[in-house]
Amino acid sequence: MRPSQRITVTASLLLVVCLAGSAALLHRTDQLRAGATLEEVLYVSSPKMLKRMSLGYDGLLADIYWTRAVQYFGKKHHVGAAHYNLLAPLLEITTALDPRLTVAYEFGANFLSPQPPNGAGMPDRAVDLVETGIRANPDEWRLYYSLGFIHYMERKDYAAAAQAFQRGSHAPNAHPWMKLLAAQMAQRGGDLETARMMWTATYETTPDPMIKSNAVAHLRALQADEDVTQLVAAIERFRERTGHLPVSFNQLVTVGLLPEVPQDPTGQPYRLMPDGRVEVRYPEDLPFIQKGLPPGYDSSVPKVKPEPASK
Repeated sequence: MRPSQRITVTASLLLVVCLAGSAALLHRTDQLRAGATLEEVLYVSSPKMLKRMSLGYDGLLADIYWTRAVQYFGKKHHVGAAHYNLLAPLLEITTALDPRLTVAYEFGANFLSPQPPNGAGMPDRAVDLVETGIRANPDEWRLYYSLGFIHYMERKDYAAAAQAFQRGSHAPNAHPWMKLLAAQMAQRGGDLETARMMWTATYETTPDPMIKSNAVAHLRALQADEDVTQLVAAIERFRERTGHLPVSFNQLVTVGLLPEVPQDPTGQPYRLMPDGRVEVRYPEDLPFIQKGLPPGYDSSVPKVKPEPASK
């Protein structure tokens, strides 16, 4: 066989292989778009292998895997799931395919870090994910904010949170609050005001409706926790003055310990229990509260608010 013929045959074989690879990739993409199960999506679970198979369509596959990660989290969160086993692999594949897809690091970490049913309960995996994103995108200050947020809210590591905010404060166009948050983490180790500031910053800086809604829910919970603390203190002052517990909040209003009958952030009146405890009326409407819960209340079990009685 002449050299020119060998070159032609070799080139033809390479073309056939490339076409076969492209057909396999397109078939895989069609499966993903058609709503294949996540087990099928993760049939090839190695990011490096997928990157080799993508034949230059890394960005397309990354977008598809990111979409599936969001859908997976949304469905699990909707039913109050206790396990999100496929979330971290989906996010890791997404970011390996497109290391500059910053939305996957930022919001993916927000999905990974909270405890179930509000997230996957994997704060360490969330930290690893965001640190990977920072290495690939060192000028994205929001990634440092996400990192500090996880250290503060989920890991309770205030020194690490302060360091993350400090690192991010030097990034181009960083939010002015980054330096303030770093200082507060270092000085106070976290409190309600700092948590409120962080959730407010999240609400103001994210364009994602799901993250905004999550931030609002946390802000409401913080307000409810603060309300309950203050109401319990007012009840104790009443007991010290009168020698007995109040039977209603109206009594506290009458003696000047409260300006009015208190309502929770959703507009529902707080409940004053016979033993002096304060409860929210519908805890399912305030999923992140730590105070004001009925004894034995399990936030991991989805609740249905009772329908109003028919007239």
